[in-house]
Amino acid sequence: MNTNSPLETLTEIRSMMERSTRFISLNGLAGVFAGVFALIGAAAAYYYLKLNLFEPSEYNYLRTGVRDSEMSFYAFFFTDALLVLFASLAVAVFLSARKARKKGLKVWDNMAKRVTLNMMVPLAAGGFFCLVMLYHGFIGLIAPATLLFYGLALFNTSKYTFSDIRVLGLLEIMLGLLSSIWLGYGLIFWALGFGVLHIVYGIILYIKYER
Repeated sequence: MNTNSPLETLTEIRSMMERSTRFISLNGLAGVFAGVFALIGAAAAYYYLKLNLFEPSEYNYLRTGVRDSEMSFYAFFFTDALLVLFASLAVAVFLSARKARKKGLKVWDNMAKRVTLNMMVPLAAGGFFCLVMLYHGFIGLIAPATLLFYGLALFNTSKYTFSDIRVLGLLEIMLGLLSSIWLGYGLIFWALGFGVLHIVYGIILYIKYER
């Protein structure tokens, strides 16, 4: 005999509907860690390039042509970005998998596949576009492009997960557009978008859905 109260029954029904229509294994702490890693990566770039935080950098301007002396910068840029990306993905996968196991959910279900597909298409297109710009020497537009395509990926994925992600995507797009206007401050906008916003929204998601 079922002794659940009507409120408990409604709660269970709502939980089942959320599992079937939304990816709820997303962990807010993963966003916090991703933001911290991004800030560390941005700080390393500023230290490596010996930049002044409040002065525009020549590496962020729109320029064509690549000098041989800049090859070390490109090598550092890729290494720094890849380390931030892999560290963020590793923590996100670990925390999301742990959250899924606690809730009795599959780590790699149909909803996770939908989220991954809708996230990866804009990101892959953006990554290829950034490589093309780098090839042609348009350094100043790389930071704005990464923010724009990442924001579009978040906005595109938000329908399958928490609605808060849509607002985060719009903010990333806004920062990307602003960064395309003030080209000399690309790293600052990049740190704000991938660092500060991730930390803020990670904390919001954690408090709102996991506490």
